[in-house]
Amino acid sequence: MCQGAKEPTPSTTASNREAVHRYDMDDRQDFTDARRGLIAELPGNVVGPDGSVIFDPHDFDFIGDDAEAPDSVEPSLWRQSQLMKHGGLYKVTEGLYQVRNNDIANLTVIEGEDGIVVVDCMAGVESARQGMSLLREHVTDKPVVAVIYTHTHIDHYGGVKGVVDAEDVASGKVPIIAPGHQFDKYAIGENVVAGNAMARRAAYAFGGFLESGPKGFLTCGIGIASTKGPEVSYISPTDLITETGTRREIAGLEFEFLYAPDTEAPEEMHIWLPQLRALTCAENANHSLHNIQTLRGARTRDARNFARYLDETLERWGDAAEVHYGPHTWPVWGNANITAFIESQRDTYKYIHDQALRLANKGYTPLEAAEVVELPEELARNWANRGYHGTLHHDVRAVFTKELGMWDGDPVSLHPHPPVESAQRFVAFAGADSILAEGRRAFDTGDYRWATQILHPLVFADPDNTAARELQADAYEQMGYQAEGPQWRGIFLSAAKELREGPQPMPFVTASRDSILAMPIDILFDFVAVQIDGPKAADADIRIDFEFTDEGVRWTMWIRRGVLNARRGSSPQPPLTVSGPKAALVGVLVQPGSAQKLQESGAITLDGDEQVLSDFAALLDEFDPSFPIVTP
Repeated sequence: MCQGAKEPTPSTTASNREAVHRYDMDDRQDFTDARRGLIAELPGNVVGPDGSVIFDPHDFDFIGDDAEAPDSVEPSLWRQSQLMKHGGLYKVTEGLYQVRNNDIANLTVIEGEDGIVVVDCMAGVESARQGMSLLREHVTDKPVVAVIYTHTHIDHYGGVKGVVDAEDVASGKVPIIAPGHQFDKYAIGENVVAGNAMARRAAYAFGGFLESGPKGFLTCGIGIASTKGPEVSYISPTDLITETGTRREIAGLEFEFLYAPDTEAPEEMHIWLPQLRALTCAENANHSLHNIQTLRGARTRDARNFARYLDETLERWGDAAEVHYGPHTWPVWGNANITAFIESQRDTYKYIHDQALRLANKGYTPLEAAEVVELPEELARNWANRGYHGTLHHDVRAVFTKELGMWDGDPVSLHPHPPVESAQRFVAFAGADSILAEGRRAFDTGDYRWATQILHPLVFADPDNTAARELQADAYEQMGYQAEGPQWRGIFLSAAKELREGPQPMPFVTASRDSILAMPIDILFDFVAVQIDGPKAADADIRIDFEFTDEGVRWTMWIRRGVLNARRGSSPQPPLTVSGPKAALVGVLVQPGSAQKLQESGAITLDGDEQVLSDFAALLDEFDPSFPIVTP
């Protein structure tokens, strides 16, 4: 039971029951496909290194296989959750297997003559290790001879140390193949440099603060759930794919790659296995509409590129493919079905891109366009195009952001007052009692969007106004119950919880030890630079040289005019030089106060004025991982 959750109102019940008629509920092919090829069900809980349960498949037993959607769940989302709840080891086709739904992403294993190739590694070591155990028990004990990352997102590389030994990669025995010229930069930079804000937003979107249940968390839509506090590992790729048509022969199988940058991730690729007639478009084709702009926060993507590379994939391999497997959800079998699936996904992204810009050219703002763009019926009724990850509404707005920037074109939004000052002025003008009364009227009539909007300035102007907070929480809750998109549901229900109970402790952080250690040196300095308190550092004059003894390079870092800069090379007569392997220098940069202990242990040497490190430490800011979102 979700603590504090209230019942769906008559308006929400009516809305969700009416929604059923918008969908082709008689189409059950996805249920057949999602269960096809099951070899073994999940053996039970995924357990963390401290013995705690980080994933329990029984948390989703409330999602009945044949049950109708509860009144507190939008029926399309309920259907997708029914598809997500079953997990285990599946045979996709001869020589190709997947472990699904013990993590937000899939583990795909391809068996060759003398070894196996792992394609994507889930988000955490523990889930990946459970998946590999299933494979070893039921399929093969052949060694891992290669790992492939299809793109730069954490749920596709985080479990890598659960499938391969880092020493085997370092020795060259097991290559890690990945797309792009700068995989490390995008994989680590996107998730860590802005990681505190991204993790906080992701915890909202992916239901990290919610209990599982019909009034709380269901599934992530594109996968079952993010595990709670996994070990997130990372090993840098050793073989980068930068051109379409590149081939590799591994374990007697040919792999052909299509390089697809600036799509669902900054670096991404599709893979064709001609002997198996098996294709993956990575996350550019899913059983869900994807994000053009993620709600957790990441670089805005190019919807036109989604369509472009999907069409190129059809052109290259569309006539030959007999199975399409993805790093999320379930496969598609049969050439005609695969072609229809990819064409529909291609046309959906192209339609969103083109119609958003058509309306932009007619003078619409992003929000105005998002309110009127609807997919053509043939696209909209295709379950794979429903908004279980991205949504049509925020994807349309994202196209504006990608192509036109952050300003919506309305001068009133160009230089507004900050939220708290705007709220205080609004409340002083309208009156707290009037706002609260209008909020109650809107809630009672089922106008929840307006209720949250009108109550927002009152909550921001007077966060101690319990009546306003409770009423806004109630309105957000009903919006969550009505949301088809699981991230929208997660955000609205998390907002209700925070309004009622205050900010919740964060369930995870993105800046794992492996992630920070794997940062390219330039990104490492970027990571530290965003922690510099600019006003405090305005008059600072600090220079430190860092000698990375294990990499044979030297960098100089300086802080002046409130800015931390760094470049490769030495500076003339630096006040302080810190020498040591990269892992130790990471410790000095992230926690300068650790330098003395590191020197005493022999991990680093300090040559010069050690007071410089204390001056540096005094300029570093601290981030609260649980900063408030729905209150000032």
